[in-house]
Amino acid sequence: MKKVFVFLIAFYGITSAFAQQKSNDVTTPLHLMKPDYPVPYGTPSKENVKAFIDKVFNYLDAVTPAQMINKQTGEVVDDINRLDTNTILKAGDFRLTSYEWGVTYSAMQRATETTGDKKYADYVKTRFDFLSKWVPAVKQKFPLEFIQRQKLFNQPIDPHALDDAGAVCASMIKAQRSGLTKNLRPMIDNYINYVFTKEYRLKDGTIARNRPQKNTLWLDDMYMAIPAIAQMGKLTGEKKYFDDAVNQVKLYAKRMFNKEKGLYMHGWVESMEAHPEFRWARANGWALLATVELLDVLPEDHPGRNFLLQQLKAHVKGLASYQSGTGFWHQLLDREDSYLETSATAIYAYCIAHACNKGWLDPMIYGPMSILAWNAVSTKVNDKGQVEGTCVGTGMAFDPAFYYYRPVNVFAAHGYGPVLLAGAEIIQLLANFSFDINDSSLQLKGKNK
Repeated sequence: MKKVFVFLIAFYGITSAFAQQKSNDVTTPLHLMKPDYPVPYGTPSKENVKAFIDKVFNYLDAVTPAQMINKQTGEVVDDINRLDTNTILKAGDFRLTSYEWGVTYSAMQRATETTGDKKYADYVKTRFDFLSKWVPAVKQKFPLEFIQRQKLFNQPIDPHALDDAGAVCASMIKAQRSGLTKNLRPMIDNYINYVFTKEYRLKDGTIARNRPQKNTLWLDDMYMAIPAIAQMGKLTGEKKYFDDAVNQVKLYAKRMFNKEKGLYMHGWVESMEAHPEFRWARANGWALLATVELLDVLPEDHPGRNFLLQQLKAHVKGLASYQSGTGFWHQLLDREDSYLETSATAIYAYCIAHACNKGWLDPMIYGPMSILAWNAVSTKVNDKGQVEGTCVGTGMAFDPAFYYYRPVNVFAAHGYGPVLLAGAEIIQLLANFSFDINDSSLQLKGKNK
């Protein structure tokens, strides 16, 4: 028995050394071998991150013209006195007044803040100045019926849904507050009037919709409403806006947040006795982003602040348990056979990094997670600067097939703002903290001076 034991030890030593040497053809210990990761692993440089932001920026700058043209001749129309029924907005890959572009405008402003590169904010200024010039001119020149039929700045002139108003309003208030442009107040006031006073609400004040069923909550609407309301509080100093914004988070969380999973369901209908809980990734992103944006401007002494911080921590803790080994999250967060989705992953990367930068979350716990998410997202920026793997616009449903088979497309505008936000915030994270590989894993090394 003793001889067998000695033989086994000798055999193990020989085979272990052989495996160690064969694996790398060097004497690197096995535990230090580099795995074959599906996405980059480790800390990216700030220069590398910015290169991805620039690639996306260059694409967007080229395909979102801020020009009016004559639809018959193609001639550029610069003078508002030449505005007539043949004048249209020059078409681009994306719409300048969509809610997705509200996210993009906010992202461009954040990118200038974290990189110091003025071109991102200039992109916003150019387009907001363009809207400031042409929206009033169109509103004065044409009857509302013509504007709506032609879809000529109909969203800023006559918003009919939160999607028309909230995200762009929030980004405009940020631009107004920063001094980037000072001509936006008429559009801001029109937008916030819709969001705050005209959008449908339940009896208890919860912002809601009447589709697809009566008295329905869409988790998306936390973002479509709350940041604009909160920013208006910051702009005006009026407490009623902050109070309403905090109350909306409480009302949505009460109905739609699953405390055991740490995730929100996508849709809620008042008349339903039991709700099928489909935890759509991007909607959870909108909820998280709304919470972060509210915390950014909410006064430190507001009585609702502690609730928001605890809700943020609970949500991020839940999300952390569902991040895949690739760094991405799934289309349906708790269903691993649903596809990996880019826009939600980018939103989480931004929100988690931002919360670490603000001191709301522990960077030792969550910094590596946000960096892994960014590394994953960066693999979806193609050579043209387009963002791949983004789910197209999505309503709410009560069956899984709807979510599983939603298409992805580079022209899904929802991916661009989140990717810019994520990259911008990761640059700030890398400026604030040092991360390094220790024993093969990414670890927080310390806070930078």
